[in-house]
Amino acid sequence: MKKLTLIMTALLLLLMTGCSLEPPEWAKPKAAANLKDIKIGLSISTLNNPFFVSLKDGVVAEAKKQGMQVIVVDAQNDSAKQSNDVDDLIQQGVNALLINPTDSSAISTVVQSANALNIPVITLDRSADKGDVKALVASDNVEGGRMAARYVIDQVGKGAKVIELEGVPGASATRERGKGFHEVADKDLKVIAKQSADFDRTKGLNVMENLLQGNPDVQAVFAHNDEMALGAIEAIQSSGKNIPVIGFDGNEDALKSIKEGKLTATVAQQPELIGQLAVQAAKDVLQGKTVKTSIPAKLELVDQSK
Repeated sequence: MKKLTLIMTALLLLLMTGCSLEPPEWAKPKAAANLKDIKIGLSISTLNNPFFVSLKDGVVAEAKKQGMQVIVVDAQNDSAKQSNDVDDLIQQGVNALLINPTDSSAISTVVQSANALNIPVITLDRSADKGDVKALVASDNVEGGRMAARYVIDQVGKGAKVIELEGVPGASATRERGKGFHEVADKDLKVIAKQSADFDRTKGLNVMENLLQGNPDVQAVFAHNDEMALGAIEAIQSSGKNIPVIGFDGNEDALKSIKEGKLTATVAQQPELIGQLAVQAAKDVLQGKTVKTSIPAKLELVDQSK
């Protein structure tokens, strides 16, 4: 019996050493002699959102400028698909990974897989909860949330009743924008309702319709991104009410809506700049340079006065 146990243990060890999650030798990343040999993998949470399209465009333009290759994959707001996409990028032998996480927790496993293979990871707009991320390139989401709350107070006064449309649960941007907003709002405003609309315009419309029915006395709305804010505007207009709505991102549709007198304001990011800075950070890491763990992109509050 003891001999049988030893045999079984040996077979198990053989199987464990034979089955590796590493990519084949031909696909493993090799040290890039020059920039044209660098291949970057870019995983975007969704390309069904103008903000992330601009972010992707920033990456592609900067990589082209630097002479580097980029492979772009779209997670379609599905964290499981994103994990599989990043695994595929690893198998294709990318030198560096740029990841815009759908879910900051769910992405951690593949970040750790990349770490094990010494593939540097840069995150964009949202962080990863675990794993070694060389740099997070993002706006200061917490400060942006504070900016939005202060603007609401300027518009409708202290003690005003506010509805908050939250982003994708689990995304760091959702947590951070909400955190900053509540640091101010919990003292000087009254948040009468909050609900996730997943950073999506159609969901923003539907959620806002329901919240308006239950909260007819709402005086302002803060949405964690412009897509939800634009959906909320549609719901408000259909109700015949006139309620100020503040979004977050500064995408093209939002800026147009502000000019048309519909959306009240947005905390504007610079997504193309985020993409450019991420490529520059990846290049620096691959060339052995030290980069800051947090690389900020400037925010600006835009309303009809600008």
